[in-house]
Amino acid sequence: MAHRKKTGSVPGREQILEFIADNPGRSGKREIARAFGIKGNAKIELKAVLKDMANDGLIEKRGKRLHRAGELPKVTVLDIVTRDGDGGLLAKPGAWDETVNGKAPIVRIKPPKGNKSITAGVGDRVLARTERVSDHGVEYTARVIKRLERSRDAVLGVIRKQGDGYRLEPATKRQQEFSIDAGDLGDAEPGDLVEVSVLRSSVHGLKRGRVTSVIGNINSEKAVSAIAIHANGIPHIFPEQVLAEANSAKLIDAATASHEDWQDLPLITIDPADAKDHDDAVYAEADPDNPDGHVVTVAIADVAWYVQSGTAMDREALLRGNSVYFPDRVIPMLPERISNDLCSLREGELRPSLAVRMWFDGAGRKIRHEFHRAVIKSHARLSYSEAQAAIDGKPNEKTEPILETILSPLWEAWRCMKRGRSARAPLELDLPERKILLKPDGLVDRVIVPDRLDAHRLIEEFMIQANVAAAESLEQQKQKLIYRIHDAPSLAKLESLREFLKSVNLSLARAGNIKASHFNGILDSVDGTDKEELVNQVVLRSQSQAEYSPDNIGHFGLNLMRYAHFTSPIRRYADLIVHRALIGALGLGKGGLTSDQENNLDIIAADISDTERRAMTAERETIDRLIAGFLSEKIGERFSGRINGVTKAGLFITLSETGADGFIPISMISDEYYIYDEANHLVVGETSGLGFQIGQIVDVKLVEAAPLAGALRFEMLSEGKPFKKVTRSSRTNQKAGQRFRRGRRRSERMSSRKNRRG
Repeated sequence: MAHRKKTGSVPGREQILEFIADNPGRSGKREIARAFGIKGNAKIELKAVLKDMANDGLIEKRGKRLHRAGELPKVTVLDIVTRDGDGGLLAKPGAWDETVNGKAPIVRIKPPKGNKSITAGVGDRVLARTERVSDHGVEYTARVIKRLERSRDAVLGVIRKQGDGYRLEPATKRQQEFSIDAGDLGDAEPGDLVEVSVLRSSVHGLKRGRVTSVIGNINSEKAVSAIAIHANGIPHIFPEQVLAEANSAKLIDAATASHEDWQDLPLITIDPADAKDHDDAVYAEADPDNPDGHVVTVAIADVAWYVQSGTAMDREALLRGNSVYFPDRVIPMLPERISNDLCSLREGELRPSLAVRMWFDGAGRKIRHEFHRAVIKSHARLSYSEAQAAIDGKPNEKTEPILETILSPLWEAWRCMKRGRSARAPLELDLPERKILLKPDGLVDRVIVPDRLDAHRLIEEFMIQANVAAAESLEQQKQKLIYRIHDAPSLAKLESLREFLKSVNLSLARAGNIKASHFNGILDSVDGTDKEELVNQVVLRSQSQAEYSPDNIGHFGLNLMRYAHFTSPIRRYADLIVHRALIGALGLGKGGLTSDQENNLDIIAADISDTERRAMTAERETIDRLIAGFLSEKIGERFSGRINGVTKAGLFITLSETGADGFIPISMISDEYYIYDEANHLVVGETSGLGFQIGQIVDVKLVEAAPLAGALRFEMLSEGKPFKKVTRSSRTNQKAGQRFRRGRRRSERMSSRKNRRG
């Protein structure tokens, strides 16, 4: 590491890059200014230099922190792809956007070291700790922390009888059929969902496979979610030791030395009508010491009381990372004895909780809070619709007795908190969520868009504020934790969004830090217009993905600087870690965070971020398969839909009624040649000037449905809208002009910097 003197002068680019490299994930404008002794007006010059470096692609800004452009995180997921000439393993990042970050870096895997080291091979996906180097084309080395479950050789599919032989119909959209000889079937029969290993075969004809395991029959109940579970390697069977630990746990039956007695506090739960576990209970009252203020209490199931660090239950919960929710079942993070019984805040039953009491002023600003470990008793279990109906003047036998004493004060507190939320201005995307309702046989009955009630918004805002309080308390105690972070959109995505908005006569601010409120202004301007859906979709695509990290960069979407998941420890391991951190830091009894966990928070955060993405993929694939099966009997029918994606290959369509996603190949739009306009999410006919753009409503015909793969193919029935004609040659010239303009702006910036430095 180079020695740095505090000179007070603005450092050069190389010095800044060196400082960022030496302080990965901990380099912001403030830290750079402090390291180089920059004060006063020199800070303005430093800000200009950093902005120029970002515009030139040398650094990236993630929240308040700066990183070298295209730099790997210190802990990340890698795919081991090959070996070098000496037999060493080489890997690439598991998730890498080359359009934003350039070519993916090569990572050399360090050999195993010590008895506890993890071994891996070509084809494995691993969680690894990286270190930047420069060695003959290799940019990083990495030490494997953990092998992630993934089988690249096994193919999932259904056995079909065809003529004298058998075929495997793959359960993924990109796989081709396999030929299965009778001798390679094992115990499988036609209609069975199986895993198949690929055999060597000739260049011509179908690939051959051998059945390695039979998962079940495709026509059995829950078969569709079984495909996603096995395809994504989701652990779904609890080991005997885990179940034994859960079954031996004893229910708390009174207050303890660490748990206060809150049985008389009239907390209630408000959840979906079909909820089986209840994480949270709420209560609110007017603050007698603060005119127009309110005191809000949120009590969360005390999972740490039952699930101790280092136990079999704890190891299994970390392996799963989170519960996975399918339309036909739930794969829980914890055994049902814990999730649906001992830790579920059941009406009228004693349960241990970790609770936060929060005070809000009349403007909805949280002015203080405090945490308690308490034994509580839920005084009522309500559904969202029950609670909302009572507030709307239609109480039932259960809600009428508590309307004035419990429900009305809750709504009054929420209306107060809404003022604080409005002042905070989080990102307000309006994208309806659909829910699949199943018949008793597990097939789709119908697809609905549930009403978005004020009761939902109330619970959501209470939980957000409880999560903020958890992060703030842990920071005050200087206790390490896992944050829920959401980075601002990347410079490349913002530039792409600006180009698109310009095409619909909208603009996005360039100066200063982009905030969620800038996007809200754009969304408000198109509210109720024919561009509303289009702009909402494009703004959504510009956003980064939220994740877990021990390094805080804030939550861009919620416009919060401190945010940690605390309110769902039954179904998220991140919340359990935060509970343990609070218990230890605030001296609330047994079940605190261990030193081993504290030293490995970066590994845990990367791991549970990966399991979260795995769950989202599995849930989406299952919905795709269920709806494709539902629509397979409607081949040839006409549907209304909206274009939700435009590529060179064709158009992605979302049907209005069911939310089903499908594809129209470019050749099935019409016989015309179409030119792809990436910046405007558009394809335009070269001759007619008629085109199709993201967000556009169209009529399509369903021509093919593949339920096993979850794939739908449509044919376009609508005519395109008139757009400015773009020829192939002018499109090429346009791109060249963009490159020229970018080069000219870069030259102007360099000239400006030389003039400033004299």
